[in-house]
Amino acid sequence: MPSTEAVLFDLDGTLADTAPDLARALNRVLAANRLAPVAAELTRPYTSSGARGLLKVGFGLSPGDERYAALRLQFLDFYAAEICVDTRLFEGMAELLARLDRDGVPWGVVTNKAERFTLALLQGLHLAGRAACIVGGDTTARAKPHPDPLLHAAAALRLPPSACLYVGDDLRDVQAARAAGMRALAARYGYLGDGGAIESWQADAIIDHPREVLDYL
Repeated sequence: MPSTEAVLFDLDGTLADTAPDLARALNRVLAANRLAPVAAELTRPYTSSGARGLLKVGFGLSPGDERYAALRLQFLDFYAAEICVDTRLFEGMAELLARLDRDGVPWGVVTNKAERFTLALLQGLHLAGRAACIVGGDTTARAKPHPDPLLHAAAALRLPPSACLYVGDDLRDVQAARAAGMRALAARYGYLGDGGAIESWQADAIIDHPREVLDYL
């Protein structure tokens, strides 16, 4: 791979395991509507899709359905109240970030999670002050798989996109990186979403552990 001057991470399913707190928010919405909770193993694969994915699992609803907007607001209120209770960095991620800091390699976060939740979560993980850039799903006009958020991050770092490496656990992460002219690593340890087999995403490489990012610097 060409030289990497910065590393960018997706948030949910790549940097941090946010599934427990998002599942709790869904189950609080279900309880408020007098419905039974959903097991964590059923919600986990949909975590990267946020409210849209979790409301589909819990209620069978999609954006545009009559009840979706109100339930989404209820879900987000519950999530905001307990955004970083059981969320943890993936095993090995803290060590990877410390190594990047020590080696002077800037790193940042580019996620489809709304900016207000992204900042609150990174503050809860004590990472907000360390990230060289933070780009949420509403920071730019279009979210991933459009390249705009990644291009925004590269501009904030004052680097050409080709000098950045993007790590994500969803097909849209690889698509966004490709469209932005960045190299992409697909994180097999993450949630993986519904984008088909990870081997078909055409990432530059697939990693099974955060420490493997160091192999591509």
